[in-house]
Amino acid sequence: MVEAEGRRWPFDGEDRIDPGLLETFPYEYPAKEAEVVISTNEWNCVCPYSGLPDFGVLTIRYIPAAVCLELKSLKYYLTTFRTVGIYQEHAANRLLRDLVRACEPRRMEVSLDYRLRGGLHTIVTVRHP
Repeated sequence: MVEAEGRRWPFDGEDRIDPGLLETFPYEYPAKEAEVVISTNEWNCVCPYSGLPDFGVLTIRYIPAAVCLELKSLKYYLTTFRTVGIYQEHAANRLLRDLVRACEPRRMEVSLDYRLRGGLHTIVTVRHP
């Protein structure tokens, strides 16, 4: 557990994130571009500044090449973020990196839309390639 300086809520470091949980299955139509969109409003992690929980909507869009992400394993992977202190911008990039490594898509976009905190609405979107 890491404790934010001057804050009382402890959280885990990024080493708690487990991309080894991600599984794939063969995409049987590699000549056909199909956009896969996965969205969940159950995204959460911890703000490393305050130690307070962050909640939001995660949307993943990708064009598979040879394999697709298996959804149950994706849910297990996403759950490993729940106690991790990570900034939104870093979480989006970490998600993209791990997902691209797992399924090597033609294209991928990850968007994190955090719930309003302090009157500031933030959406971070990262893309591959």
